[in-house]
Amino acid sequence: MRMVADGTLVAPIAAACRSRKTNNRRLFVDGDGRGPWARRWRDLQALYADDLGGASTLSEFQLGLVGTAATLRCELERIEGRLSLGEDVDLDQFGRLAGHYRRICETLGIERRKRVLPSVEDYVASLTDEAVA
Repeated sequence: MRMVADGTLVAPIAAACRSRKTNNRRLFVDGDGRGPWARRWRDLQALYADDLGGASTLSEFQLGLVGTAATLRCELERIEGRLSLGEDVDLDQFGRLAGHYRRICETLGIERRKRVLPSVEDYVASLTDEAVA
């Protein structure tokens, strides 16, 4: 039994009554999760979770958004691949997917950060310092 916010006790749901996805026995509700799309999705999901401090620090809601962001990115990459082959794609759909992806990343707090690069003089000086040492 566990206590919820209002103080009532709730019995846990038995594993046999939950879906395989909920029990972490399957990656997706349908499909086997072994294809290239699923492997890329898994990689992106792990990378995005790491960007946010690790999967163990995220709520179930945040994990769902991370999965949705990974799904949208996989689809964007699939469309980009078709474009690279010269195939026709629905650019309206591509734009809408990109907008949804950006908004989900914004909601999660994933943001573009400007990299601070050294000036050319500082870089050359660091190379000379390394050569002397």
